[in-house]
Amino acid sequence: MTPTITAFERSPDRGQGLARDMRVRWALEEVGQPYEVRLVSFRAMKEPAHRALHPFGQIPTYEEGDLALFESGAIVLHIAQRHAGLLPDDANARARAIAWMFASLNTVEPPIIELQTARLLEGDKPWSEQRLPLVLDRIRVRLGELSTRLGDADWLDGAFSAGDLMMIGVLRRLRPSGLLDEYPDLAAYVARGEARPAFKRAFDAQLAVFTSGTPAG
Repeated sequence: MTPTITAFERSPDRGQGLARDMRVRWALEEVGQPYEVRLVSFRAMKEPAHRALHPFGQIPTYEEGDLALFESGAIVLHIAQRHAGLLPDDANARARAIAWMFASLNTVEPPIIELQTARLLEGDKPWSEQRLPLVLDRIRVRLGELSTRLGDADWLDGAFSAGDLMMIGVLRRLRPSGLLDEYPDLAAYVARGEARPAFKRAFDAQLAVFTSGTPAG
């Protein structure tokens, strides 16, 4: 059965693939699973029909038969567990790949989201000028730790996995800030992910939605 995911009708990132549906698209492309996309407006995201799929009124969601999922991490994990290609066969390596998925979302992404909030939603607050350097410092601490762990390896733990897919998806959200350029090894790591054919297919599909308004998958 072909799964259906939801994506922004008009993405705030103007087609740069920074919205979280990009992670799901990429995972589906990596495992060779065709998919369909249902575009959702900001208004429709808050209506009961969509909240029945995503209680917090966000994207992406994933529907396949009688299964409905929300949260990009949970969706990518489901895809990786159901299809070969994103999790190692070895049990210990598989567990480590899943750990990296959690690390990307629980450890690396929160300060990055905090930066976006500080700049976009709180930039006019009187305390913003004092808060912003603290947020940037927290991001740099995490990037430094991640850089040390990656070292000169291509991927986080052996072969490319769902852990890398999620981590690269998170790191890409830093591109408008320029912070990633301070860590050439991490910038190269992201570039390796973006060079994968599956990423390119996913990126082109989401970009086509922005440029034409027609769902692609």
